Amino acid sequence: MDFASNPTSSAYLLVVHGSRDPRPQQAIETLVRQVADLLGTGAADLVGWAALELQPQPLHQQICQFLHPIAAQIDRLHVIPLFLLPGVHVCEDIPAEVELARREIGNRVSDSHREYRPHICIHPHLGSNPDIAESLTETLHAREETAWVLLAHGSRYPGGNRPIAEIAVRLQQQARKSVLPAYWSVPPSLETQVRALVESGYDRIGILPYFLFAGGITDAIAQTVDRLASQFPHTQLSLAEPLGVSDRLVRQIVSRIESHSISLSNQS
Repeated sequence: MDFASNPTSSAYLLVVHGSRDPRPQQAIETLVRQVADLLGTGAADLVGWAALELQPQPLHQQICQFLHPIAAQIDRLHVIPLFLLPGVHVCEDIPAEVELARREIGNRVSDSHREYRPHICIHPHLGSNPDIAESLTETLHAREETAWVLLAHGSRYPGGNRPIAEIAVRLQQQARKSVLPAYWSVPPSLETQVRALVESGYDRIGILPYFLFAGGITDAIAQTVDRLASQFPHTQLSLAEPLGVSDRLVRQIVSRIESHSISLSNQS
């Protein structure tokens, strides 16, 4: 396809939180390559990533920078927030940055022959996909721990933590194991919920980190688990891995991209 004369394709920008730890960046770069391969875009520069925080440029400038060299090739830019909870970043910060990007480019990129108006749209955040929780259920089924703490980052945004409580209930029903929700940044804490399970008589407790990639927070969680293991010496505590990059995650992201793109096409 001659993209320059037929701007009928899409580009995709995966948005993460941002970290000083190099591991999340390595993971998102791997994820971008695999998503591009599965989408079959035919051009590696049509799939990219940006971070909301801890980057030299704010997100709206990263969007503009990503869009500039490919604007004549596309008619739509899909912004896909790789966030697990509907907190302030998803509900306020990313939409605000996308609106700034729209204003900065004026949704108009011109060349000497014609004008292009690529539309920027925001997809639902990754955690809104119910399939994400299925991989957690499989983890619980495959392990021998009889009780679990589902540990998410947590949010002070109204309703932001409700999905975690709902996932914990669903996991408990599906795995037939006790599952309590906990949060890294807001109550109830990991220690509070581990203590509750110990006092209920459980002696094999797993901690399931509901985080996308390994990084500084997952390291701190591991240190906390070590401390709790010393605090409760008669209880076996184990820490599962975060979601991480997997074929399943790539398929889930691409499936959501395709279904949301179809929905947008039907609306236009």
